Amino acid sequence: MAAPAPSIVVPTDAELLQAQADLWRHSLCYLKSMALKCAVELGIPTAIHRLGGSASIPDLITALSLPVVKQQFLSRLMRLLASPGVFSVVDTTEAIYSLTPLSYLLVDGIAADGHMNHAPFLLTVTAKHYIDLAMGLTNWFKQDGKKPPFDHVHGASLFEESMERLDPEFHKMAMQGLIVHDNFGTDIALREFSDIFQGINSLTDCCYHGDGTTAKAIAKAFPQMKVTVLDLPQEIHKIPADGVVNYVGGNMFKSIPRAQVVMLKMVLHHWSDEDCVKILANCKKAIPSREGGGKVLIGDIVLDPASDPVMFETQLLMDVCMMLMKGGRQRDLNDWRDIFMKAGFSDFKLVKKFGARGVLEAYP
Repeated sequence: MAAPAPSIVVPTDAELLQAQADLWRHSLCYLKSMALKCAVELGIPTAIHRLGGSASIPDLITALSLPVVKQQFLSRLMRLLASPGVFSVVDTTEAIYSLTPLSYLLVDGIAADGHMNHAPFLLTVTAKHYIDLAMGLTNWFKQDGKKPPFDHVHGASLFEESMERLDPEFHKMAMQGLIVHDNFGTDIALREFSDIFQGINSLTDCCYHGDGTTAKAIAKAFPQMKVTVLDLPQEIHKIPADGVVNYVGGNMFKSIPRAQVVMLKMVLHHWSDEDCVKILANCKKAIPSREGGGKVLIGDIVLDPASDPVMFETQLLMDVCMMLMKGGRQRDLNDWRDIFMKAGFSDFKLVKKFGARGVLEAYP
């Protein structure tokens, strides 16, 4: 017997009008990221910072050497970016804008400890190389195979030597964006939950095109700890020896230097579940038993539908971003549990939420 057809609920007039407005917003949302890209390329966050933290539109026109005829258009751009909180309106009468925590991340030249200019990340994910992936997403879904859209469109892999040969300038910017993305928040983490590292006598940091920043910060905070960085040989050769951290060229898919704790920070989301299981299985081989203090420490995004809607949307956007560029993914707790168990771990826990990310521990 056929199941009864579901009844169609006809939207009300008010719902249809709201739906049209929502459709406009979703259809044009790309203009927000393009406006942000424009603001960074013009140097607006840095200009506001240099002008003492706030600036009017005429101030910005002068500071950025823009034609006066563009004043009204710049005003409209700033109004759009102030709406979601990229900038703050200090004086609505004169339209004076100040930095917010978000635009503070895009200021160049701040010498404060822990500050990292996030412009390389923004400019990477809004570059034509990325936009082309989104434009070709329909065609990619129709193609057979699992090759990531980035490789499919460009015939090269992001962050790898093939991309460097294809477009050295973009590759350099992408690598800078990756380093900012991976290293930001290390100092905050060491302040907020340094107890995670207490009692650890040795740690191997498995990096993916890293620069040793996190490992050096941990070694400085815990001088009694032996800290080793594992990365590809070509990346290790770029890091100057510092006498604080031991650098080893290798491949985490093959073997990992033994330590009490192995750390994977912003690494596993680059890889498929199958690849993550291989990496984690090698991590398990490198550490002692749980009774001996062995564990794998992971910093990565943890998808959480129960979190703030804006934060969850950010996590979902990062998930699709990883799908487009590397064929990896972001994971919820069930996904993490699945790959830990398949890799032979007996237990795991989410230790702490950390912005859009989470800190997890897996035990052998």
